[in-house]
Amino acid sequence: MQLEIFQVDAFSAEPFGGNPAAVIPLDRWLPDDVLQRVAEENNLSETAYFVRNGEGFDLRWFTPAVEVDLCGHATLASAWVLFEQLHEQAEVLRFNTRSGELRVSRGADGLLAMDFPAKQPVAVDIPDGLLEALGLASARALYRSDDFVVVIDDAALIDPLKPDFVALSAFDVRGIAVTAPGRGFDFVTRWFGPRVGINEDPVTGSAHTSLAPYWSERLGKRSLSCEQGGVRKGQLQCEVPGNGRVIISGRGALYMRGTVFI
Repeated sequence: MQLEIFQVDAFSAEPFGGNPAAVIPLDRWLPDDVLQRVAEENNLSETAYFVRNGEGFDLRWFTPAVEVDLCGHATLASAWVLFEQLHEQAEVLRFNTRSGELRVSRGADGLLAMDFPAKQPVAVDIPDGLLEALGLASARALYRSDDFVVVIDDAALIDPLKPDFVALSAFDVRGIAVTAPGRGFDFVTRWFGPRVGINEDPVTGSAHTSLAPYWSERLGKRSLSCEQGGVRKGQLQCEVPGNGRVIISGRGALYMRGTVFI
């Protein structure tokens, strides 16, 4: 069997930036173990698969270790492939996913806008060992949604972080986001997910379904400019319209197109 595969750098206008995702269009679903093994072989933070279903598409995401409920950058990459490589003519793409229907539209400026459900993080106590595992002396606050959201005040502490990933994997959350205001953006973030097989994800669209509502409320802004990453970074625009949704926008760049043989 031969499958077409695209590798797209999501949340970047050029290759070598943002977050790479593999995208594999399918005519029909293959067995789950095959989907997982291909994702493991790709060894990217996410491999996305989609199958046309009527006027929309069924979309699934796999890390090298597990299938996940929501992935922003691989959704952006999938939409980019459909619009730019497969010449989909719809104005709005509708994806059926584990997280409900997700919509992606293409703006006149080339940005792809993803309409995701918002998640309001809840303040919690900082558990023992978390800051030590991150290499932080202190934090302003800790919130929880799918992830721990560790809020700090100094953006200069973000880039030097060198977490203990073994220690981080002991915490029962999808991932850990460390976020701070400033540095030319409304907020900046790094995201670590060793528990789901991703030590660091360069740009995590789904994390911004929690990050954007937090920063929108704190800064009193509905439109937010964001950057995520350590050595490798990507840029996002987030809108928090107040209707229980978050609009996450970014660009994509094709790195590779090829064939999988299985």
